[in-house]
Amino acid sequence: MLRDEAAFAAFYDRTSRALWAFVYRATGHAADADDIVSEAFCRFLQADEHDLDDTEQRRYLFRIAGNLVVDRWRKRSRDREEPLGGESPLSVDAPGRFDEVTAGFARLNEHDRVLLWLAYVEGHSHAEIAASVGVRTSSVKMLLSRARARLRRLLGSTVSVW
Repeated sequence: MLRDEAAFAAFYDRTSRALWAFVYRATGHAADADDIVSEAFCRFLQADEHDLDDTEQRRYLFRIAGNLVVDRWRKRSRDREEPLGGESPLSVDAPGRFDEVTAGFARLNEHDRVLLWLAYVEGHSHAEIAASVGVRTSSVKMLLSRARARLRRLLGSTVSVW
């Protein structure tokens, strides 16, 4: 429960870093991650969902952030704008599989990055992913399969993708 400032500060300390990493991986831009994380916490505080336990609050916060990422992705798709900040800040300076996967992940569109991050990094269920990105639960399996296939194509056949 987040009934006071100290409880919120503790919750923020426990979740902000992971939330920022999620948003950054989804968008590929630090400035976008900063903006979305700030907005997610503001919306979280305005919501009347503070009677949830800590795990449920974290999931709710990630759902808010996921929705904000998807909203930004949809707006960019409609506006046909290039992503802010030019190239992705992720680099492939050192050889190795991790760098190869990171570079491939950065080249995916934001929607695919959000789906894969929620499923394989955050461990969200299909229902939670569906709620986060605004699709039917029955569509998540197919969307994840397509996202994995796109990542696999980007990586070539040398790297196994889930």
